[in-house]
This record gives sequence, structure tokens and C-alpha cells, in this order.
Amino acid sequence: MAGCSGPFSTLDPAGPSADSARWLWWGMFLFFTLVFVLVVALWLYAIHRPQRNPAHPTDEPANRRIQKFWLIGGGIILPGVTIIILLSFGIPAGHRMLPLPLMSGEPLRIDVTGHQWWWEVSYPDTGITLENEIHIPVGVPVDFHLSTADVIHAFWVPRLGGKLDTIPGRVNILRLQADEAGVYRGQCAEFCGLHHAHMQFTVEVHSAENYARWIAETQARQDTDAGDSGND
Repeated sequence: MAGCSGPFSTLDPAGPSADSARWLWWGMFLFFTLVFVLVVALWLYAIHRPQRNPAHPTDEPANRRIQKFWLIGGGIILPGVTIIILLSFGIPAGHRMLPLPLMSGEPLRIDVTGHQWWWEVSYPDTGITLENEIHIPVGVPVDFHLSTADVIHAFWVPRLGGKLDTIPGRVNILRLQADEAGVYRGQCAEFCGLHHAHMQFTVEVHSAENYARWIAETQARQDTDAGDSGND
């Protein structure tokens, strides 16, 4: 129960993608709990039911019908229905994380490159570059263009949505959105070497006004630092 809340909990969502994942998780949990209870109940019934003589000729047709019922029902129908139900909810949830065209406007683009063992964050429209920290506006879809400079990593912000691998030689795109201002924790979710557990980052979500102010201040600070470095 301690994993149901906290910075790395997928059951405490702060965005639409994470909210879809939460409901999918609870649906799977309840459904498979019912299946587990049914299986245990049938197991107990099989143990305590009156024993029959399987060799009795009048019982053979009934036994065959029972065997066929459980073979078809438990081996084909139940798994088939389960898969269809999971896909009917899981596919729409996955689509919400894809960089599909929006009804209006354009998503914010942020380039993220995984390194052993840190994250390089770049804002191509502003020239801002950061390490292990991301800043986004609240209520705005963000397309994270994920790549890696070395091995496979996985970009994951549990309270905002699903995770996606960074593959050498390839750029993967993950769309996330935060509906609440605040600071969220992120983590590399693919073992990538000695310091994998420490390959973490933060996502700070601002209001629209504060985000515009942060962009202006960060640009000015980095321009000043670049000028000072050039003078040196």
C-alpha cells in the first residue's frame, strides 16, 4: 500500500496519460481479483464435492461434457474475452501518449538525450539547455523527443504517464501533459550500468505566466554565461 502514493506512484496521476494508466491498472486488478476468487472457489468445490466412479458407464458422457466445457470455457473463451477487454481499454490509453495531431494548436517540443548517467534537456525553439531538469507549462501537451548518446535508457515520469525507451540511432517521441503545477520526479527505467539507480531528473510544471518568465530569465542567464565564457 505504500506504493500507492509518492513521487514514483503510478496510482497518483497528475496528467491525462497517467490517469488513463491508473484506471487501466485498477480495472486489471479488479478483473483478475474476480478471476482469482473464481478459481479458488472452483478448486475448493473440486476438493469437497462427492466422488464419483469415473469408470461407471452412465457417467462417461457427462464426464466428457464437463471436460469439454472447461477446456473450451477456461482455455479459449476466458483468455479470449480477457485479451479483448484489455485491448479495448489499453489501446486508447496508449494512443493518448502518441504524438498524434492535435485538434488545435501545436505541442511543445523538448529534446531529451540520455547519457550514462544523466539527462541532457534541450529546448530547440529557445536554445535553452539543461541537465537533469525539465520545465513545462501546465495544461499543455509536450512532445519529448527521446534519444541516447550511448546505451538504451528509459524515460519515465510515473505521475505524468508511461515510459519510453531511448534507442541508439533512433528518436522516439512520447507525449505527456501535466494538469497540476508542481515538481515531479523522473527516473531511468532501463538498467544502463553502474549508476543507473541515480539517473534521475525532475519535471517542474509552471503556470503559463511563470513558464514565460522562466524562459526569459533562463535565456538571459545562459546568454550571460556564454558571453562570460567567450571573454575568458
